[in-house]
Amino acid sequence: MISRSTRVRASIGAWFDARAAFPAAGQAGQIDAIRLLPFLAIHLGCAGILWVGVSPTAIAVAAGLYVVRMFAITAFYHRYFSHKAFQTGRGAQLLFALLGATAAQRGPLWWASHHRHHHVHADEVEDSHSALRHGMWRSHIGWFMAPRNFGTRSELVKSLARYPELAFLDRFDALVPILLCAALYAAGACAESHAPALHTSGRQLLVWGFCVSTVALYHATFSINSLAHRFGWRRYATRDSSRNNAWLALLTFGEGWHNNHHHYPAAARQGFYWWEIDVTYYGIKMLEGLGVVWDVRDVPDAVRDARPRETSAA
Repeated sequence: MISRSTRVRASIGAWFDARAAFPAAGQAGQIDAIRLLPFLAIHLGCAGILWVGVSPTAIAVAAGLYVVRMFAITAFYHRYFSHKAFQTGRGAQLLFALLGATAAQRGPLWWASHHRHHHVHADEVEDSHSALRHGMWRSHIGWFMAPRNFGTRSELVKSLARYPELAFLDRFDALVPILLCAALYAAGACAESHAPALHTSGRQLLVWGFCVSTVALYHATFSINSLAHRFGWRRYATRDSSRNNAWLALLTFGEGWHNNHHHYPAAARQGFYWWEIDVTYYGIKMLEGLGVVWDVRDVPDAVRDARPRETSAA
């Protein structure tokens, strides 16, 4: 029997070292309140705008970080690490893994392994973030607060785990977000002293650049779990409840074409037709033109035009 104090110490230690946790502890519906605290703190940090104010510089930094980190999550954490929809070199792989890690959505191996598990068990009881099976709140944020989902499903990402740099990012997943916070504070403090025309400060860039931007990024990406299986329309009769939602696609740079994605997960594009805006795919094609990525997998015409068609909306 593991004592309560031991579990508390493990939960706190897991903020900094993922191996400190008891990955299989607790029941499926249990929420680890201690694990929730850093997530809550980032949300509460957004209230800091009442004290630090706002400036065009702060808004530009927040927006820029949203764009860069959303692309890193959607193009690399999702389409590359989870689905191998294109190839890249080890250097670019590490660079975009680092950028993805700044989003504070855990490490690339953890993210990819749980996403692969989702596709195997989509909308079944085993799917930890199925809104259909477990409700909206759990599918949005509750699932990753449960101890049983804290660990990386290593058996699903063996080919990625052989890279020590990715394993390091996965184990110490708080390190990169902490370094981003320090860099934002330092940049803001430097601007306050040497470029007062920017009307910003260390505290302001920390609040806007990290807290506000990260919270917006959180709820945009989480909405694919909670909303894209409930609201929208279905082009393909997949075995799950995935739906296409144009509004979510705009917020998440193309991830909202979720029924398309579940129909053919291997593709680098999720907007199958030209009118389905997929900013992530455009970025991937730009990187392909620069030689950063290659072997970009498209959607075969026969797969794209497959029927039967479903058009019901929720």
